[in-house]
Amino acid sequence: MTAFDRDFTMTIDGRAVAGAARMPVLNPATEAVVASAPLCSEAELDAAVAAARAAFPGWRATPIAERRAAVSRIAEVIGANLDDFTRLFTLEQGRPLAKAGEELMGAAFWASHVATQDIPVLVSEDTPERRAETRRVPIGVVGAIVPWNFPMLLGVWKIAGALLTGNTLVIKPSPFTPLTMLKLGELMRPHLPPGVLNVVSGGDALGPWMTAHPGIDKISFTGSTATGKRVMASAAHSLKRITLELGGNDAAIVLGDVDVATVAAPLFWSAFFNSGQVCIATKRLYIHDDVYDALAAELAAIAQAVRVGDGLEPDSEMGPIQNRPQYERVKAMIAETRDAGLHFLAGGDTGDGKGYFIAPTLIDNPPEDSRVVAEEAFGPVLPLIRFTDVDDVIARANASPYGLAGSVWSADLDAAQAVAERLDTGTVWINEAQHVAPWLPFGGHKQSGIGIENGTEGLLEYTNAQTITVRKPAVAA
Repeated sequence: MTAFDRDFTMTIDGRAVAGAARMPVLNPATEAVVASAPLCSEAELDAAVAAARAAFPGWRATPIAERRAAVSRIAEVIGANLDDFTRLFTLEQGRPLAKAGEELMGAAFWASHVATQDIPVLVSEDTPERRAETRRVPIGVVGAIVPWNFPMLLGVWKIAGALLTGNTLVIKPSPFTPLTMLKLGELMRPHLPPGVLNVVSGGDALGPWMTAHPGIDKISFTGSTATGKRVMASAAHSLKRITLELGGNDAAIVLGDVDVATVAAPLFWSAFFNSGQVCIATKRLYIHDDVYDALAAELAAIAQAVRVGDGLEPDSEMGPIQNRPQYERVKAMIAETRDAGLHFLAGGDTGDGKGYFIAPTLIDNPPEDSRVVAEEAFGPVLPLIRFTDVDDVIARANASPYGLAGSVWSADLDAAQAVAERLDTGTVWINEAQHVAPWLPFGGHKQSGIGIENGTEGLLEYTNAQTITVRKPAVAA
């Protein structure tokens, strides 16, 4: 253990707050305690919100150049502590070190790019009689709630956009992965006015306290659809602005003209990166009958060769499921699939030793109404499904209450584009998957969310529109 791995405190009003109570944070690879984190009380949350509200007028009035510099400082702090952040990330989240480092570098890149974005002003009328401009003003105090699968990247998405637009922030990481965000809050204390960025950690009660808190003006939430519905209901009492990035059951459609050897590996990792714990991971893989057998065999070979283990081990390619509740849910889905008599092409076994490890699991052509197809596993489980008719597979892909993302794979880009345009999802990739960038708007259709993250559209989620109309003086004839 290093100094970076201990003495975790909340950041409230620019100060370290240890909290009266603590909660253990487990390493999902070993189930050993990594460290303890503060268990935020309701009074401590009140203090954080009060600090953010007191800081808001000054931060709102801070010149945009200074706000840009502050957001850029996030990238600098992450970069200066990259190795320590990476190790800590793997200890609490489980992802292998190389992939953990990629998330940390991605978070730094995100902050750097957001710092360059402009807040647009729309001139909607400019005549001899009047000029009307619609500008964007900050909402106030933002409450940000971050999940355990991407605890740093998704946190920085919210922090950077909220701060650049002149809001102050109270951010809550998941109780399963609070440590990296607590450390970021600590390291940012010298670089921000007190109260501008508050980081609180806690258990299941903290999120509902935030969504109902009268001092919070907007909630930005990333998590499950079920929880998102509760967030929306709670926020409605005070008409809080909301951005909800929720679950998905993303379909990949592989047309019959693909080169199997070329697409097999990227398709595999589109489903199994981060042990399948990605909202935009491929959850249903529809494969044209012409290439089904060949592609299924390639995917099974990759799955059987992948090294699953502790993320601190240099040869590990996949880490554990991040937490026990999710581990048990994925195990239950696998057991139900086996009990239904469905055929496994790879995986299907779950160990009984230490750590929440599940090998990549492929199911051979299950029916559409099976749980493994209809529900998001959010783990290393992937159904492979045959199709012959393009119209039919599009209908099957769209027959879901979710619409987050999807992908189409084909040697014929025109054919792929035609399929992509018919998918009812917020994002569609062609011949790749999971590509996100700070300049690309990201959001879901149907029950996959409300609002947008990233791009100019995502930045505007942290603002209200204000139109100012000026009557021009009459010009003498």
